[in-house]
Amino acid sequence: MQVSQKQMLEHFLPIFKSQGKQYQKTSLIKAKKAIEGETILTKTSDGVETKNTARKGDYLVENQTSSSELYLVRENSFEKRYEMKEALEKGWATYQSKITIWAIEISKEDIAKLGENEEICFEASWGESMILKPGDFLVTSPDFDEVYRIARKEFGETYRVV
Repeated sequence: MQVSQKQMLEHFLPIFKSQGKQYQKTSLIKAKKAIEGETILTKTSDGVETKNTARKGDYLVENQTSSSELYLVRENSFEKRYEMKEALEKGWATYQSKITIWAIEISKEDIAKLGENEEICFEASWGESMILKPGDFLVTSPDFDEVYRIARKEFGETYRVV
């Protein structure tokens, strides 16, 4: 069973507001304009997380983690969230995050409350399936308008509490 983005927001927003913490991304990212129509498979240290197909103007992001996971960010969101630090070769550049996010660590009880046993499969804001496991972090943007997963290991490598 897949949980919708709307159901995830309805269930978790009160938890973000009562128990969530603000985090800042401390590591730089590498990014470049994505090729429209290109499908990106996001893989973390514990396997495939999600996939996404690039739309015109999207950015392809490579996190500077041990997994070097790739993902897409919509152009308007990318420009709100990141500031360029240094141009690199072949269209790539390094960027620093300029926003904070809200995050909560997911427990087995959180999974069970949504009627699942081991993990949740939910609809990401871009319409594809995303997996969520105990120990992962569920994240929301500063506008509280979407939720997405960041795997535990990668979260620890890139974020610090504010």
